[in-house]
Amino acid sequence: MLIFSNIGMKLDISVDSMVEEFEREWDPQMKGYSKKLVEFCCSKVLPVICINIDKNICDGSFSRFTFDMMRAWEMPSSAEDESYTECVAKEKEDKKVSNKISQEQDDIPLFYSDLMPLLVDHESSVGEEAYVWLATLVPLVADVVNGRFTFETLTAPTANLLHFPAYDQFLKEINKCIKHLQKQEPPTGVTLADDEFILHVEGTAGSQRVVRHIGGTSWPGRLTLTNYALYFEASGVMSYEDALKLDFSKDIEQSVKPTATGPWGAPIFDKAIVYESSELQEGVVLELPEMTSSTRRDHWLALVKEIMLLNKFLSKFKVESPLEVWDMHARTILGIIRLHAAREMLRISPPTPKSFLIFALLEELPKGDYILEELAESLKKVTSGYPCSASSILRNLNVSQTCVPCLETKEVSNESEIVQHENLLSLESAVNQSREEAKEMDVAKATTEGLKEDGISESAQVLMGLLEQLKSFFLRSRGFFTWERPVTTLTVIVAMQIVIYKYVQFDHSSK
Repeated sequence: MLIFSNIGMKLDISVDSMVEEFEREWDPQMKGYSKKLVEFCCSKVLPVICINIDKNICDGSFSRFTFDMMRAWEMPSSAEDESYTECVAKEKEDKKVSNKISQEQDDIPLFYSDLMPLLVDHESSVGEEAYVWLATLVPLVADVVNGRFTFETLTAPTANLLHFPAYDQFLKEINKCIKHLQKQEPPTGVTLADDEFILHVEGTAGSQRVVRHIGGTSWPGRLTLTNYALYFEASGVMSYEDALKLDFSKDIEQSVKPTATGPWGAPIFDKAIVYESSELQEGVVLELPEMTSSTRRDHWLALVKEIMLLNKFLSKFKVESPLEVWDMHARTILGIIRLHAAREMLRISPPTPKSFLIFALLEELPKGDYILEELAESLKKVTSGYPCSASSILRNLNVSQTCVPCLETKEVSNESEIVQHENLLSLESAVNQSREEAKEMDVAKATTEGLKEDGISESAQVLMGLLEQLKSFFLRSRGFFTWERPVTTLTVIVAMQIVIYKYVQFDHSSK
């Protein structure tokens, strides 16, 4: 298989040497030799390609290499994989040129599902299991918590199959979003913390308006979200005024929810969010005006909730190690960036935020609290300096070094990589179990909604009510026949005899 040759070239070792090293630890009684060999070789090469991940994403080599890894993992013994890869190698240069020209001519990302019918017969694809497997190794493509939900959302237009053009475009959009966020100016009068990263900005000249309402007064301005706080800067004559900071890292009672607002504070337009905390006498109302839907408001609400839940999670489970704290921040940051990238790709039908956001998803999943406990436990085994960790990926994507904590980098052994991967498998198992329960609940909910649409719901409720009355009457009457209440039983018997006697007399007289 050609993938092994490519891995050998990256590592500057022969394929035979890799196989010999693998077989020294391989138990002949175990099953799945080919797939385990693919996993072993990929775990060797991924740290190498993650070091220069920024460059490798830009030239397309990272997406092609990891896509071929997923294909090899799905079909470890297939001879077709080699012929497919050779075909791709011949067409690679032509595709890169055509893609570059099309991207320069059109600044608006193409809704890639329009191309899929043309690509299905010519481009190979990968499935959900392979994508989730790669996510356990490289948290750039997805997080192990929501990897399956991310895959379902990305592949909804293509029958749950991920084709290379979509995968390549997704990674490039992620890189583009990071570059865009790096260019954003920090809020006025604020010095961001060393590990504070700007995640979303609106209200600037190049974006839609944001308005703060205080009683009957409205103040337009700029809204900035970081992984620690939300900042609002009121627009001045020439520049922005000093920012109002809503700090989510404080261990206080705070919440954010949708609200309606309008002229002079009248609740007319459902386009705003309100932040409330125990430190403020009244809530901070921020409106995100939009002509038709409330998509902007819902997007901001989801992002703000995610950051609040992140800081609440770190406080609740007493995560204090700088390495563990930053790793969880990095994973959350990457989740928000993936959401931005997916929204750019799927502009016609924006994706549901919870499919990309870790804590927003766990808040809705059954047994979400149990998964949070597993997540907190997995942080204790985070390895410093591992090139494919979330924090290292952010650093290697040229995120400003002032935003990344200076942590001691240690040499990572193969054993530590294996322990980290097995630790993620425990977390993935908990998520999968919760996901199956969520599907069952969705099926039950859909059935109930279907009954309501068919007009059966009310009739069924009436029937159940009648049966309940009949059941209670049967339970009461059963006591008459078992002599549990002798006085009542005797009264009933006497009454029945009188009724029978009267009926016989009446029938005799009528004859």
